[in-house]
Amino acid sequence: MTQTASQMPLGANVAEYTVSELSSAIKRALEEGFGYVRLRGEVSGFRGPHASGHCYFALKDDKAKIEAVVWKGTYQRLKVKPQEGLEVVVQGRVTTYPGSSKYQIVIESLEPAGLGALMALLEERKRKLAAEGLFDEAHKKPLPFLPRLVGIITSPTGAVIRDMLHGFAERFPTRVVVWPVRVQGETCAKEVAAAIAGFNAISGGRALARPDVLIVARGGGSLEDLMGFNEEIVVRAVAASRIPVISAVGHETDWTLIDFVADARAPTPTKAAEWAVPKFADLAESTEKLGLRLSGGARRALQSARTHLKAAVRGLPRREDLVALPRQRFDACERRLARALLANTRAHHTRYARLAARLRPAALRERVSLGRERLAGLRARAFHALGHRLAARRRQLEGQAKLLSSLSYQSVLQRGFVLVRDGDGHALRAAAAINAGDRLELEFRDGRVDAEARAVRLNEGRRRAEPMPATVPDPSLRRTKRRGGGGQGSLF
Repeated sequence: MTQTASQMPLGANVAEYTVSELSSAIKRALEEGFGYVRLRGEVSGFRGPHASGHCYFALKDDKAKIEAVVWKGTYQRLKVKPQEGLEVVVQGRVTTYPGSSKYQIVIESLEPAGLGALMALLEERKRKLAAEGLFDEAHKKPLPFLPRLVGIITSPTGAVIRDMLHGFAERFPTRVVVWPVRVQGETCAKEVAAAIAGFNAISGGRALARPDVLIVARGGGSLEDLMGFNEEIVVRAVAASRIPVISAVGHETDWTLIDFVADARAPTPTKAAEWAVPKFADLAESTEKLGLRLSGGARRALQSARTHLKAAVRGLPRREDLVALPRQRFDACERRLARALLANTRAHHTRYARLAARLRPAALRERVSLGRERLAGLRARAFHALGHRLAARRRQLEGQAKLLSSLSYQSVLQRGFVLVRDGDGHALRAAAAINAGDRLELEFRDGRVDAEARAVRLNEGRRRAEPMPATVPDPSLRRTKRRGGGGQGSLF
């Protein structure tokens, strides 16, 4: 039975798609309908590159918003990086992301939307770096008066380096080292920062000396052309430089962030060369003037000293008057010296005569005899004291020997007691320490006997161990009993 067209359900003849097929169809239609577009909007939701290096954010205006993606390779080539709130003009492809059913733009180029946006970006970056103290005057280093070596960071092929070398040749010929870099483009900032760090890393050996001053130079250009010298990496490299840096980027009306952090800012590269070294003619003229002043000052100082010397000479007495009094004193001392020597000799002779009378041989012999008698008396007293001391020590030793003999267990054995030891030679002091069957050693006053415990009987009459099976009596035990020692207990 067939159905009429009016009875069929709505959309029954529409083609059926899967979700993936529909997403792919929408993606193709969107890409073919728009393709490569140029879009203007404000950056929103930018939090820096993802861990993968890609960037995800949105572009918006006052009525709509579109998701945006910048792949890692494209982000590294961008002259101006996206920043939150920055109004930009981008170029890219409109496409979809099927995983979340949304459309987005894949950005391939990005630039600020007009000069005002770029200036706002620079002002924001300037405020940020100034807040960190990088522009403080306290961090500025003085330029050397006469540098031995000047380092120049610029393009080696432009007119800038030729003008600067010509300026050095005219003012003061000096040694120059050029570090070639690109002065605009994507790699400009990294190359300039690397050159500054490289000059600071030179140790100053014989092969290459370390520059005394650095000049970062570039000719004039648009604000976009000078953006490489506004990057944070360049500003921080200049701030970290231990060598003074002169900024000579652009013409006098141009400015970059490097101008605020450099130790000096020259209006042109040629002026930077003039600031780096003094003018030779001026130095020669100044040296000549200083030489003339030195000669005049020396002459005036000598003339003044001569005048003072003449005045002092007039005030001094004559030489004869100065030595007259010392000469008289010398003559008086000369006369007194002969008499003093004679008197001194007589006094020593008299003293010698008195001492000679005391040094007769008889007196010396008497002194020696007295000494011998005293020595013999001391010797006799020493021998007497030693004998008395030895006798006292001998009596003390004999008393201690008798005490030791009376306290020794040998004297106890002499009275008929027996010393009992176990098999290891340890003295036994109680029957409770002996078990039936233990090997014993009995020491008498005249010898030792080996024995074996048959049974242990305590004072209470109870037996500690069962008697051993009947065995042949040990001959040593029989000998002990015959001697009357079997019933005698140990003293210890």
